[in-house]
Amino acid sequence: MSAANSAHSVVEPSLSSKRIAGTIVVIYALITLIPLVWIFLTSIKSPPDSISYPPKIVFTPSLEGYCNLFTTRTRQTPDYIASLPAPVGACDEVTRRRNMVIAGPSNFVPRFVNSLVIAFGSTFLAVFLGTLAAYGFSRFKVPLADDLLFFILSTRMMPPIAVAIPIYLMYRELGLSDTALGMILLYTAVNVSLAVWLLKGFIDEIPREYEEAAMIDGYTRLQAFRKVVLPQATTGIAATAIFCLIFAWNEYAFAALLTSGEAQTAPPFIPTIIGEGGQDWPAVAAGTTIFLIPILVFTILLRKQLLRGITFGAVRK
Repeated sequence: MSAANSAHSVVEPSLSSKRIAGTIVVIYALITLIPLVWIFLTSIKSPPDSISYPPKIVFTPSLEGYCNLFTTRTRQTPDYIASLPAPVGACDEVTRRRNMVIAGPSNFVPRFVNSLVIAFGSTFLAVFLGTLAAYGFSRFKVPLADDLLFFILSTRMMPPIAVAIPIYLMYRELGLSDTALGMILLYTAVNVSLAVWLLKGFIDEIPREYEEAAMIDGYTRLQAFRKVVLPQATTGIAATAIFCLIFAWNEYAFAALLTSGEAQTAPPFIPTIIGEGGQDWPAVAAGTTIFLIPILVFTILLRKQLLRGITFGAVRK
């Protein structure tokens, strides 16, 4: 066999190697799922079961955590509860067993909606601006391009607490404190640096000849970008959107400092759920379980693009 042929030959892993690798992956997946399973199990426990020691593995499921998450309750006398009509729904029945009645909805739904608006809004803006900036750095001769790229990247190097107080003072003067617009702009500014660096690598891998051929056919630069580059960069855009969304969805420090009411998101709200006698752990776990669903669904829908996006451009010519 020649040297060229041997260089291009592929060594197929043995069956035992595949089994060992598969076993390691399965074990790792099971270990990483343990906290998520435990959170879900806590969400369907009763408050006494959630704080029992040793922890209960076998228990009677209860919807009390989800009921407490979505409602506010007041304690009443047994005589008053007995005078009420028959309970309407499972939550009403569970609440009356605790000698309480439902006083109204909780603030969880508005906080959850705030998270959706702020996270997806900032992700869209960060990816949109990052795509344009990355295309400019990739296709045009930008003065001091390396210095500008390093400066953009350096904004991700600072911990949030280092700029939290200046941002708080600036937002207070501008009237952006506790507003969805202020949080969207802040998360966009933080995420756009990541978007520029990730997308520049993807766009660099798209041959310039595609755009040149399109412009020879009569396309403008903008039309070539929209009809040639963007379809080729879809994988990178999807992967970048996932990373930006994960940051904006889970961010806690800025949300806790800059929001308190109208624009408060779910991460700083969920730990403040208090029940009688202390922390309402089933309600906290229920809120956490629901909070995981959108980011999980979004990631699953784009999982193929995410996998291709992570590996795309890893081996350059």
